[in-house]
Amino acid sequence: MMTSLSLSVLGMLGFTLLAFWGVAGWALVRTLGQERRKVEILAHQDRMDTYSPTALAELREWIEEHPDDPLADEARAQYNECVTVLRTTDMHFYDWSNEEIADLEPL
Repeated sequence: MMTSLSLSVLGMLGFTLLAFWGVAGWALVRTLGQERRKVEILAHQDRMDTYSPTALAELREWIEEHPDDPLADEARAQYNECVTVLRTTDMHFYDWSNEEIADLEPL
């Protein structure tokens, strides 16, 4: 016995499939573009910044608020590594201004 699906069910199915594949396709294209840019940077230089300006500021704030945390030394090393990379390279993945880089101080 065959039952046919109503037009609204078929419409919802079509919308769901289009939305899923549309978002998945957009995410794939965006991710591949970011990875291509990272490869270009690494082909030009051997190191790359690992934190955005906001993320590095949040890491510094966490380190200053939790100096006795068991992970503080590791976080400080990662922070200092990123500052060093930003100062010694000319291409950056994240949008860093020269003023932001000049204002960074190692911990």
